[in-house]
Amino acid sequence: QGLFAESGGGSVQAGESLRLSCAASGHDYCVGWFRRRAEGREGVATLDNVGNTKYADSVKGRFAISRDNGDGTLHLQMNNLKPEDSGVYICAAAVIGGACARMREIYFAYWGEGTLVNVSS
Repeated sequence: QGLFAESGGGSVQAGESLRLSCAASGHDYCVGWFRRRAEGREGVATLDNVGNTKYADSVKGRFAISRDNGDGTLHLQMNNLKPEDSGVYICAAAVIGGACARMREIYFAYWGEGTLVNVSS
Protein backbone atom coordinates (compact mmCIF):
# COMPACT_ATOMS: atom_id res chain seq x y z
CA GLN A 1 0.00 0.00 0.00
CA GLY A 2 1.35 3.39 -1.02
CA LEU A 3 2.03 6.21 1.37
CA PHE A 4 0.34 8.87 -0.76
CA ALA A 5 -3.10 9.02 -2.32
CA GLU A 6 -3.14 10.15 -5.93
CA SER A 7 -6.23 11.18 -7.88
CA GLY A 8 -7.24 12.70 -11.18
CA GLY A 9 -6.36 9.96 -13.63
CA GLY A 10 -8.72 8.80 -16.34
CA SER A 11 -9.25 8.06 -20.01
CA VAL A 12 -9.02 10.95 -22.47
CA GLN A 13 -8.49 11.60 -26.14
CA ALA A 14 -5.19 12.88 -27.52
CA GLY A 15 -4.96 16.65 -27.14
CA GLU A 16 -7.04 16.79 -23.99
CA SER A 17 -5.90 17.62 -20.46
CA LEU A 18 -5.85 16.06 -17.01
CA ARG A 19 -4.85 17.38 -13.60
CA LEU A 20 -3.41 14.92 -11.13
CA SER A 21 -3.30 15.50 -7.39
CA CYS A 22 -1.37 13.91 -4.56
CA ALA A 23 -1.80 14.41 -0.82
CA ALA A 24 1.88 14.78 0.04
CA SER A 25 1.77 17.10 3.03
CA GLY A 26 4.73 16.83 5.37
CA HIS A 27 7.15 16.01 2.58
CA ASP A 28 8.66 19.33 1.64
CA TYR A 29 12.22 18.72 0.49
CA CYS A 30 11.66 17.11 -2.88
CA VAL A 31 8.51 15.72 -4.46
CA GLY A 32 7.78 14.47 -7.92
CA TRP A 33 5.78 12.41 -10.36
CA PHE A 34 6.91 9.23 -12.02
CA ARG A 35 5.04 7.09 -14.48
CA ARG A 36 5.08 3.33 -14.85
CA ARG A 37 4.74 1.82 -18.27
CA ALA A 38 5.66 -1.52 -19.81
CA GLU A 39 9.24 -0.30 -20.21
CA GLY A 40 9.57 0.51 -16.51
CA ARG A 41 9.24 3.55 -14.25
CA GLU A 42 10.49 6.95 -15.41
CA GLY A 43 10.63 10.41 -13.91
CA VAL A 44 8.17 12.95 -15.27
CA ALA A 45 8.61 16.05 -13.13
CA THR A 46 10.07 17.12 -9.78
CA LEU A 47 9.71 20.12 -7.50
CA ASP A 48 12.08 20.99 -4.69
CA ASN A 49 11.63 23.05 -1.54
CA VAL A 50 12.84 26.29 -3.15
CA GLY A 51 10.66 26.00 -6.23
CA ASN A 52 13.05 24.50 -8.73
CA THR A 53 11.39 22.21 -11.25
CA LYS A 54 12.69 19.56 -13.60
CA TYR A 55 10.81 17.86 -16.43
CA ALA A 56 11.40 14.91 -18.68
CA ASP A 57 12.16 16.10 -22.20
CA SER A 58 9.06 14.36 -23.51
CA VAL A 59 6.72 16.50 -21.39
CA LYS A 60 8.42 19.90 -21.41
CA GLY A 61 6.02 22.64 -22.44
CA ARG A 62 2.98 20.43 -21.87
CA PHE A 63 3.12 19.42 -18.18
CA ALA A 64 3.43 21.63 -15.11
CA ILE A 65 4.15 20.52 -11.54
CA SER A 66 2.94 22.70 -8.68
CA ARG A 67 2.02 22.61 -5.03
CA ASP A 68 -0.72 24.19 -2.93
CA ASN A 69 0.88 26.30 -0.21
CA GLY A 70 -1.99 25.69 2.17
CA ASP A 71 -2.29 21.94 2.44
CA GLY A 72 0.78 20.76 0.55
CA THR A 73 -1.17 18.98 -2.17
CA LEU A 74 1.02 18.25 -5.18
CA HIS A 75 -0.42 18.65 -8.68
CA LEU A 76 0.57 17.72 -12.19
CA GLN A 77 -1.24 19.64 -14.91
CA MET A 78 -1.02 17.66 -18.13
CA ASN A 79 -2.00 19.41 -21.35
CA ASN A 80 -2.01 18.28 -24.97
CA LEU A 81 -1.83 14.66 -23.89
CA LYS A 82 -0.44 12.07 -26.27
CA PRO A 83 -0.97 8.30 -26.38
CA GLU A 84 2.63 7.80 -25.26
CA ASP A 85 1.77 9.64 -22.02
CA SER A 86 -0.39 6.70 -20.97
CA GLY A 87 0.68 4.89 -17.82
CA VAL A 88 0.31 4.77 -14.05
CA TYR A 89 1.34 8.11 -12.56
CA ILE A 90 2.88 7.83 -9.12
CA CYS A 91 3.62 10.54 -6.59
CA ALA A 92 6.93 10.28 -4.74
CA ALA A 93 9.03 12.12 -2.18
CA ALA A 94 12.73 12.17 -1.42
CA VAL A 95 14.93 13.35 1.42
CA ILE A 96 18.30 12.85 -0.26
CA GLY A 97 20.16 15.88 -1.54
CA GLY A 98 20.08 16.19 -5.31
CA ALA A 99 17.14 13.83 -5.77
CA CYS A 100 15.00 16.37 -7.58
CA ALA A 101 17.75 17.35 -9.98
CA ARG A 102 18.55 13.73 -10.79
CA MET A 103 14.90 12.64 -11.03
CA ARG A 104 15.72 8.96 -10.68
CA GLU A 105 13.53 6.59 -8.70
CA ILE A 106 16.44 5.20 -6.72
CA TYR A 107 16.66 8.51 -4.81
CA PHE A 108 12.98 8.57 -3.82
CA ALA A 109 12.01 6.76 -0.62
CA TYR A 110 8.29 7.43 -0.35
CA TRP A 111 5.75 6.36 -2.97
CA GLY A 112 2.06 6.34 -3.68
CA GLU A 113 0.10 3.60 -5.41
CA GLY A 114 -0.56 5.59 -8.55
CA THR A 115 -3.40 6.72 -10.73
CA LEU A 116 -4.00 5.41 -14.24
CA VAL A 117 -3.88 7.71 -17.26
CA ASN A 118 -5.02 6.36 -20.60
CA VAL A 119 -4.74 8.52 -23.72
CA SER A 120 -6.27 7.26 -26.92
CA SER A 121 -5.55 8.57 -30.38
